[in-house]
Amino acid sequence: MTPGPSSTSKVIRMSEKQQKKELQTLIFSGEEDTWSNESVRSFGWRIQKHSPLWRPPTDVFETEDAFIVVVEVAGMRGTEISVTLEKGMLSIRGLRVDAGDMKAYHQMEIAYGEFETKIKMPRKVEKDQIEATYSDGFLRVVMPKKKAKSIQIEG
Repeated sequence: MTPGPSSTSKVIRMSEKQQKKELQTLIFSGEEDTWSNESVRSFGWRIQKHSPLWRPPTDVFETEDAFIVVVEVAGMRGTEISVTLEKGMLSIRGLRVDAGDMKAYHQMEIAYGEFETKIKMPRKVEKDQIEATYSDGFLRVVMPKKKAKSIQIEG
């Protein structure tokens, strides 16, 4: 039996028409790969690599004054979560460690390990007024909207 692709890779056979339309770039997780862009294209294949990170359930909404992001990450402490805003992209990362006291799983739906979620902000926010709180398994990030600057016209 020959080994198949790893659980983080998927190989898709594409028609020539799909190649021309969709095969502009390959999606890589940022690591070096032995398959060059051109060699894979010549076979009509596309390789998609998915990050081993899991993405927690995330809600993003806005009020009149702020954008609010709520992330469900139960079983953690707020100090185990990193929140950064850079170039209009909010990034939330952390690591949820498995308790490790289970001998055998009968059902496993709770994700463990490193996680990340990224949200592109639709407008600028007041960076120095961002607040993040963690309570009852939910991280809540409140980002006040940047107010438009009024310019007084003289004369």
